[in-house]
Amino acid sequence: MARYARRKSSSKIYHIMLRGINRMLVFLDDHDRYRFLDTIDRMKKEGEYEILAYCLMGNHVHLIMKEGKDTIEISLKRIGVSYAYFFNKKYHRVGHVFQDRFRSEAIEDDSYLIAAARYIHNNPVKAGMVERVWDYPWSSYHDYVKTGQASEKVNTEILLSIFSEDETVAIRLFKEYTNQTSEDKFIDIDNNIEKPEKQVLNPVLIVEELLKSHGYKLDEIRYLEDKKKRDQTLREIKEKSPLSVRELSRLLGISKDIIYRA
Repeated sequence: MARYARRKSSSKIYHIMLRGINRMLVFLDDHDRYRFLDTIDRMKKEGEYEILAYCLMGNHVHLIMKEGKDTIEISLKRIGVSYAYFFNKKYHRVGHVFQDRFRSEAIEDDSYLIAAARYIHNNPVKAGMVERVWDYPWSSYHDYVKTGQASEKVNTEILLSIFSEDETVAIRLFKEYTNQTSEDKFIDIDNNIEKPEKQVLNPVLIVEELLKSHGYKLDEIRYLEDKKKRDQTLREIKEKSPLSVRELSRLLGISKDIIYRA
């Protein structure tokens, strides 16, 4: 299939979506999420870009990025390569983590910018993961609503100034706008948030709950000395979780052979 040239933005601002290759999970725990945010922050020095908003989902990421010295293609490649090196080393795998061809849309005006930010901040709500935007810890919504606390990772000034030059007023209006019901459509996985997230992210929570019912944490079962108890727990996880053996292997840090035989 032919690849089409990306539409360039006169404002240099883009809404970007990075997808896990083959829809795989790109974050298996909070440490992964912290590492990805740290990677974005470190790579700013090279590309001189600015992040205006973000939301980390289970198998994809939404960013609003203002292009800097380098193109978004170069900056995102740096981010992807750096994070893949970390992810592959941690989970004993090789290959790409993010799909090579990221999706993007040019943002040309203020109304489109604030609508795109509202859309990505509401991703977890629309996916049924939380009831309110505030409840989700892995988006830039929190960077915007902390009065008097400048964000190190997100440039909040550009978006807030659209609402008001007074920061307190701007934050209040931003909150009200973000919590309005909207039918706006932006790039997403198959333009359908709910189906992928319920299928891909929630199974991780299922595994965590199953382990908790046996008295284990996610990173403890690999060290369990009682092999009989370990295999019994693994069998239940295989039966009740829709994750594949390969995904369970990455998540639990246990070889595929052991999980197959359990």
